[in-house]
Amino acid sequence: MWEKKIKGLAIAGALSLASVAAAPADADAFCGFYVSGGDAELFNDATQVALMRSGEKTILSMQNNYQGPTKKFAMVVPVPVVLMEDDVKTLPADLFKKIDQLSAPRLVEYWERDPCEPEYDYDDGFINAAPTAEADGNNAGGGMQEPPKVVVEAQFDVAEYEIVILSATEANALESWLTTNNYNIPNGATSIFSQYIQQGMYFFVAKVDPAKVTFKDGQAVLSPLRFAYDSPEFSLPVRLGMVNSAGAQDLLVYILSQEGRYEVSNYSNATIPTNIEVSKDVRDSFGTFYTKLFDRTLEQNPKSVVTEYAWDASTCDPCPGPTLAPDDYATLGADELGDTDDFGRFGRGWTLTRLHARYSKDEISEDLIFRKAPAIVGGREFYNNGQLETGSNPAEYGSDNFQGRYIMRNRWAGAVKCDEPRYGRWGGPPAGTEGSSSPQSALSPNSAGVSANASPPADISDRDLETLIEEDIDEIGVRAQDGEPSRGGCSTTGSGAIPGALLGVFAALGLVRVRRRRSSKQ
Repeated sequence: MWEKKIKGLAIAGALSLASVAAAPADADAFCGFYVSGGDAELFNDATQVALMRSGEKTILSMQNNYQGPTKKFAMVVPVPVVLMEDDVKTLPADLFKKIDQLSAPRLVEYWERDPCEPEYDYDDGFINAAPTAEADGNNAGGGMQEPPKVVVEAQFDVAEYEIVILSATEANALESWLTTNNYNIPNGATSIFSQYIQQGMYFFVAKVDPAKVTFKDGQAVLSPLRFAYDSPEFSLPVRLGMVNSAGAQDLLVYILSQEGRYEVSNYSNATIPTNIEVSKDVRDSFGTFYTKLFDRTLEQNPKSVVTEYAWDASTCDPCPGPTLAPDDYATLGADELGDTDDFGRFGRGWTLTRLHARYSKDEISEDLIFRKAPAIVGGREFYNNGQLETGSNPAEYGSDNFQGRYIMRNRWAGAVKCDEPRYGRWGGPPAGTEGSSSPQSALSPNSAGVSANASPPADISDRDLETLIEEDIDEIGVRAQDGEPSRGGCSTTGSGAIPGALLGVFAALGLVRVRRRRSSKQ
């Protein structure tokens, strides 16, 4: 019976944080307050996969989001080499939520400072660039020339998993072997098996020993799995996981590399629109807002893989939780790369890329293949001649600093008692605003800066995206129904003039984009 949810028959997984690390020294660059973030739970238990890549070495981590009887659990992952017991490990179960939280889109809030407050001569540094910082694959299966058509290349136990590595010459024989040996596989897998067999792939097959499984609320809690292999192609097999899909699936891929960010090479790429001012109604329903934004992004970029994050994994601005530390890189695979001190002695130099794909079995015909991509920036409180940066832009200094970031701004509403007011200087909540917390001091993403007289949460589930934004999003053709002009940033020291329009600098394709703000009375 296949009616129970089996996430990622072909692949499931994610990255992690093995230890809680203090916020990095440059975290105080964020001058406002983190409010909330959007994680995998927004997307119907999105499958999550973590890949660490160095040279031709890939270390893949996955978490099995399985609900159902343990005897019905089966996982089949095509792999390019025969994996042995030393190649496979289990990881702490709580790691995936942490890496998801670190890279998820985020909602922030700012309060405008008194425009008559004296300006002090100091370098506030409100934005800082991130610091720069196998098994034998020649085994062709000696018994492949004659029957049997399926060969057990290796067999071993890791924690609660019973693992076999198979090679096959015929898809029907492989399906028959799996069924005979009590591995539950969905109907229709044979044609996908055949494609992988033609590519010379092996099959990592796992089921669980019920006697070794931990249960919570009647459901099995399975340990994340990690395995490593060498392959010149950097790819992720996803076709097999679509065989039993009844509709669209969300996939989050986290890639850790010391060579910058990655994107896909065989599908279109897009970046999530970022640095958008949003309505205060988004405060308590950020997840709802973000799913609407992501849906609209895919409507304008069909079948694209969307980059949601590319940043040094040891830093964040703002920080929704702990960043990655040297021990975390070892847990995620740096121990496969030699002396771990050479791979993050100070926890610097690893770029974390978050890619978000949504696909159905009718829309995906190839596995995801990854390539190195030019560094980009975006989603920061960074101003150029008084204009907030928009969208994604080439990184001038070669370091990735891109994130999905959405902003609520509280403009100065008090008296203006000076002749030359300086607007556009932002910071945390003023005295009398209750309920504020900052992730720099509290790692839980609590709502920040909620006034004691705040209105009840707004229900935005039935509202159009256009009513939830305070500015146009030209890159996906969304026009705000209402809005207010933006004023500068948290360290603006220029004149009191208020910018009328936001001009995007060059986007990834070199196009100038204009993000217009609707006019309103001030």
